Amino acid sequence: MKGLYIHIPFCKSKCYYCDFNSIVNTEYQDEYIEALLREINLLEEKQFDTIFIGGGTPTILSIKNLEKLLSSLEKFTPKEFTIEANPGTLNLEKLNMLKKYGVNRLSIGLQSTDNKVLKKLGRIHTYEQFLINFKDAKSLGFKNINVDLMFNLPDQNVNEFIETLLNVIKLEPQHISCYSLIIEEDTRFYNLYQNDELNLLDEEEERLLYHTMINLLKENGYNQYEISNFAKIGYECRHNIIYWSDDEYIGVGAGAHSYINGIRYSNVKDIKKYIYNIKNYGNAIEEKNILTKEEHMAEFMFLGLRMNCGININKFKSKFNEDVMQVYGNEILDLIDKGLIEKYGENIRLTEKGRDLSNLVFVSFLK
Repeated sequence: MKGLYIHIPFCKSKCYYCDFNSIVNTEYQDEYIEALLREINLLEEKQFDTIFIGGGTPTILSIKNLEKLLSSLEKFTPKEFTIEANPGTLNLEKLNMLKKYGVNRLSIGLQSTDNKVLKKLGRIHTYEQFLINFKDAKSLGFKNINVDLMFNLPDQNVNEFIETLLNVIKLEPQHISCYSLIIEEDTRFYNLYQNDELNLLDEEEERLLYHTMINLLKENGYNQYEISNFAKIGYECRHNIIYWSDDEYIGVGAGAHSYINGIRYSNVKDIKKYIYNIKNYGNAIEEKNILTKEEHMAEFMFLGLRMNCGININKFKSKFNEDVMQVYGNEILDLIDKGLIEKYGENIRLTEKGRDLSNLVFVSFLK
């Protein structure tokens, strides 16, 4: 099996843009970890290439619960073992614990180096706290660190984001993720946006910032391998590539998703219901979706095209026993004619213009 995702749904506070499955309440932390361990122990798989602990805020866990979780995963010996870590919930003791149990990749949620911006996002930390965590992690020997950043934030101009980017580049993390703010329903920002109370960049300014960011990262040794992800050579996130490459993975925890043999499974989101179902039934699966061949082919296309290398024509043929040009010839030729995608050897990939208009490309494959 390729990848294992583990969901920790607890946070100290809810960021104003966040619609992830998380709660600001650690009352059920002990019970949740016990249920999570049971779900993990019931897995038939003996090995995973990658493990990714996400959230929520995984580093909000107590030392006791963190050690319980990490010790239960030792048997899998993954090549890449990532945990999301947020400043304000991370310290030397927890970093030592992560190192002890084989975590070899940290993904630290910074978002901005401007404390005023962080406050507007509802983040619980300061840039100075991040710097302490980052330097402690490096001193302990973590050699694969990702930093998450966001752009097109309320009242943020192009120069302010570039300053954040330059500050992070100076630290020389191995990987940088840069996401444009997306306004999601059921968030504080959504309500503000509906009332026209969010001052965001216009489309042209956002595109200028995106290209400036790409060029700046490239100049400093960061290769763009996916629309929002940049890495030094050899430090691309193996776990996320599993998703984009249409490979299989298992998700455990409340609201986690799995993808096995062309079937998508999702666990119940409600934490109390998740704990109850695991205790009483041994699983918490709420939905099971068997992909049709057409759905599967479409997913292969629009997920694979997120990566700069694009999709491989021969892999499509091997997986579906179909010629991609026979299935999507009209769409592909039209997108090539518009300058949005291009053929590159045995691959089809987005052009620079196509990355700007990627959603238009993706919907072309939804028949």
